Amino acid sequence: MDSRKFIKSFIYASNGILHVLKSEQNFRFHLFAAIVVFIVSITTGLSKNEWIIIIMLICGMFMVELLNASIERVVDLASPAYHEFAKQAKDLAAGACLVYAICSAVVGLMIFIPKWWGILF
Repeated sequence: MDSRKFIKSFIYASNGILHVLKSEQNFRFHLFAAIVVFIVSITTGLSKNEWIIIIMLICGMFMVELLNASIERVVDLASPAYHEFAKQAKDLAAGACLVYAICSAVVGLMIFIPKWWGILF
């Protein structure tokens, strides 16, 4: 395996992450939410398995947002003029982000509420 190609692949991936941070408001929102969840997780005292779930949810959300941004770029390149299928492709990708975000919120609440309930009441 060529180590230069391997290192370049990390550089390209890092460029993609930096680009999405600069260009996508939703990604920045999810990064902020991840930081908040991380701080809340520390203060709540999660188990190892709960930490694994939270980390997978956060990373999964980042991955879905990256894929959504990728699909948007490819669609814009392939169909610069308005086309109903292009709109549908972008809407479907955004819908995937929404579904995952809702799922993440529900699972997060299932983890945190029982712990907070004991603290709050």
